[in-house]
Amino acid sequence: MRSRLARFRPALAGCLLALSCASQRFDGHVYQNGELHFQVGPIPAGWRSIDADYALLAYRNDQSSSTIALNARCGVDGDDVPLSSLTQHLFLEFTARSQVSQAPVSLAGREALRTELTASLDGVSKRYLVYVLKKDGCVYDFMHIAASDARSADQADFEHFVQGFATLD
Repeated sequence: MRSRLARFRPALAGCLLALSCASQRFDGHVYQNGELHFQVGPIPAGWRSIDADYALLAYRNDQSSSTIALNARCGVDGDDVPLSSLTQHLFLEFTARSQVSQAPVSLAGREALRTELTASLDGVSKRYLVYVLKKDGCVYDFMHIAASDARSADQADFEHFVQGFATLD
């Protein structure tokens, strides 16, 4: 079984990527595609939309060389898998993993897991801030990817993006 990391690998490697579903609609605040219907917080100023394999939404800040990615899937692997395991699956193919922090947080009325770590993929070390949330039979992965040597100044923008998340009917 391929890890969920494979879905983020192109974004993590910094490659140009292609959106996975042409039928999606996103107006800059609300995303809709089949059973997925949610809103996100404000898209940070200075961030540009990029195409991302297996990421529903992805943005790049060229000034800070940071990336935001949001992926979601429903009815696949979330019902009986703990948040910590879902988070670990994102990084199965990484080396030199070093967890900085991990804590449960409230997101969209549910418990989510917030994890910060450094890890290397293909010899390139990055700093990752990840939120994993299970809600209504879906798993949502939010990821902020930045240089490993320092905390990115735009991490607060990512936090606002995540905290504005809510599922919609």
